[in-house]
Amino acid sequence: MKPVPHATTLRRAPVQRRSAERLTRILDACADLLDEVGYDALSTRAVAQRAGVPIGSVYRFFGNKRQMADALAQRNLDRYADRVTARLKDARPGDWRAAMDAVLDEYLAMKRTAPGFSLVDFGNQIPVGARQGEPNHRVADRLTDLLAGFLGRDPDDDLRRTFLIAVETADTLVQLAFRVEPQGDERIIGEMREMLRCYLGRVLD
Repeated sequence: MKPVPHATTLRRAPVQRRSAERLTRILDACADLLDEVGYDALSTRAVAQRAGVPIGSVYRFFGNKRQMADALAQRNLDRYADRVTARLKDARPGDWRAAMDAVLDEYLAMKRTAPGFSLVDFGNQIPVGARQGEPNHRVADRLTDLLAGFLGRDPDDDLRRTFLIAVETADTLVQLAFRVEPQGDERIIGEMREMLRCYLGRVLD
């Protein structure tokens, strides 16, 4: 099972600090506007105006708004991985339950608070309503690479398959929880945790 490559490639990677800061402003503006107007009404011109940059600066990095949303999704995944890593610094190595809680808790926190996340998360939902499998493979691969050492396991096909099943299960049930309640139905989230504990316990214990 080969890792899925990153979906996002910038037209031009920022080299100087000023360029990197401009890219950050563009993605921040994209995230805010996704929450305000949705994906269909999003435009590169509106993003440029919100970010306070010339429209040419947006096109220097992105050919269209889909590429911009993809880049936001990749940034979300990078930030998510950083948050999970920080959570596990104080956890006992090998404790898969602590790892599972970190993975779920940080995802739920971002879903509730990160601008634009409810629409793009890690790339699953753009165009709106289109839930494709590749982003979940990308998340599962990232978690495998991130957690294999912590768990004392080889990042082999078996572990990647285990995490892919867990990610697909969690994704489906989290979407259900947030359809039932805007901030996520805690009873559904609790049932999801129990299901994942049973499955991961059988595989990882």
